[in-house]
Amino acid sequence: MTMEQLAEIKLSNAQIAWRAAQDIEDGAYVNLGIGFPEMVAKFQPEGREAIFHTENGVLGFGEAPAAGEEDWDLINAGKKAITLKPGSAFFHHADSFAMVRGGHLDVAILGAYQVAENGDLANWSTGRGGVPAVGGAMDLVHGAKRVAVLTDHVTKKGDPKLVASCTMPLTGVGCVTRIYTSLAVVDVEAGRFVLREKLPVITMENLQALTGAELTTNGPVGDLIAPDL
Repeated sequence: MTMEQLAEIKLSNAQIAWRAAQDIEDGAYVNLGIGFPEMVAKFQPEGREAIFHTENGVLGFGEAPAAGEEDWDLINAGKKAITLKPGSAFFHHADSFAMVRGGHLDVAILGAYQVAENGDLANWSTGRGGVPAVGGAMDLVHGAKRVAVLTDHVTKKGDPKLVASCTMPLTGVGCVTRIYTSLAVVDVEAGRFVLREKLPVITMENLQALTGAELTTNGPVGDLIAPDL
């Protein structure tokens, strides 16, 4: 499958974020990583409300404000403007990391350069265009009860991002539990990738060819369907 064909069928970042939001339980405490994981806050299912945490010291923030209505004293860890919900709390950076390291977060949702089949995560780089530090991700991936990754299935060059072992600097070892990609939903179980959902338009053979480790199944594989966003 060519990159042009992939571009026509794959989910957008917003659709990946939407799919991840469907698995967040009502009342869960959730940290959203810098970048497109922040979009998850837009897509909470009706009747459910997550409590979003940001490393710089806010709990209970809401969606991004409309353009022109930003209050730049209210930002998340990615320096993006946020809004506040009733009951929002502010606290010291050290207290924020005490929440993370103390195991008080239910879910951490991050981006990735690579995820290995044993759950290892590489999501930082000092290379060209990379954020020159790992930030709080190392704490998050080992402090949260569940770690989910949002990512394109392949790089811009077409190389797999789901791999047998990471070749980039690790953020965490054996920490990832579920991966939401532009083509599939994949769990990490017992050191292997277990396919849960895939786009109906892609065959198992094509999906496997775009994955750098074996995709296994232990039950029916659902259709990955997201609304137009």
